[in-house]
Amino acid sequence: MEIIRTTDALAELCARLSSAPFVTVDTEFMRETTFWPKLCLVQVASMDEAAIIDPMEDGLSLGPLFELMGNDGVVKVFHAARQDIEIFHHLSGDVPTPIFDTQVAAMVCGFGDSIAYDQIVQRVTGSVVDKSSRFTNWAERPLTDAQLTYALADVTHLRSVYMHLRDTLEEKGRSEWVAEEMALVASAETYDLQPEDAWKRLKARARQPVELAVLQEMAALREREARERDVPRNRVMKDDVIYEIALQRPRSPEALAKLRAVGKGFERSRLGQASVAVVNEVLGRPSEQLPSLPKRKPSIEGANSAVELMKVLLKLCAEANGVAPKVVATVDELEAIVAGHDAPALHGWRKAVFGEAALRLRAGDIAIAFDGRGLKTIECDRPVNPMPVNGGRTRRRRKRGAGEDGAVAGRPSEEATSGSA
Repeated sequence: MEIIRTTDALAELCARLSSAPFVTVDTEFMRETTFWPKLCLVQVASMDEAAIIDPMEDGLSLGPLFELMGNDGVVKVFHAARQDIEIFHHLSGDVPTPIFDTQVAAMVCGFGDSIAYDQIVQRVTGSVVDKSSRFTNWAERPLTDAQLTYALADVTHLRSVYMHLRDTLEEKGRSEWVAEEMALVASAETYDLQPEDAWKRLKARARQPVELAVLQEMAALREREARERDVPRNRVMKDDVIYEIALQRPRSPEALAKLRAVGKGFERSRLGQASVAVVNEVLGRPSEQLPSLPKRKPSIEGANSAVELMKVLLKLCAEANGVAPKVVATVDELEAIVAGHDAPALHGWRKAVFGEAALRLRAGDIAIAFDGRGLKTIECDRPVNPMPVNGGRTRRRRKRGAGEDGAVAGRPSEEATSGSA
């Protein structure tokens, strides 16, 4: 087992790997007490060799590794890539390219939603991944041979998984499907989140523009503080504190101290004083400078039932095409389609798999029926009154003569293939 501990050794390794068609990559990191992930190990492998890089070694520069990550001639293979890529983006300012995420590819190949690494390894190779070192404190030194063996297995098994998925995608003609997904994963904008957008992580729903403005500013204040101190957000300020400050808008330290969510003495701290300053700044803004409340999803008669019906259609289409439903459309997208809005599921490969059928179901051109054995889609000889495209409310007339085989909408004529649209 090769452990890379010096910059020279890393440069030699990366020079060899730069001639490989692909390298598998994984990282081990700790994040419980920091805002930014603390990189503890990097594992890489080609078909010819595998190595562990110890970034915690004094004097080791990861420059050669970052250069390899940006080599357009070498595919970088990850499983569930986002956290690993976030680390590389934070440390180098760049996103590895080109990349291949085996978790995404597995969903496209019909392995189910968000399949775990050990599960796909077992299904593809028959090998059982030893998970006994999964909860290792990777920042501790020295690491045992068992821990290092566990870490290296994350990239050695991944070689076989990658080649299997790559070949399967080519056989099914779906390589471009994964390429579309990788464009989003590989976008620097995915990882370059600004403090001003931190409020979008919060679950609270503001009821007034002024409340939203305070929520936005407080979330940004916390985000900047957490990044600067490199501590988790909730160690700077819990979500409940932000919610209550936005709702009550205390204009003085005394008023801040009376809030139930804040800790004793918080009003005297630098962060407490900054919070009061945020409230006063927002309350001093002209109303036209306050943010607009996010538009709520339109209320449509029967929308909840329609979304449930779309879920059934999504499952049928996904099963018929051997794709995981999660990678085709989200619940938010189904709600958008029902409301007559655009959604990613209506574009690209998803449109062929599901989007076209979703639009036809929405228009009443097809229906979902139960034939005694299972659900299927069927053609309708005439459309039912569709839901309004503009998201308004309408009353739908009840049609007579619906099919006796359990059609959900419309009158069935010729049957479509079960599970397809």
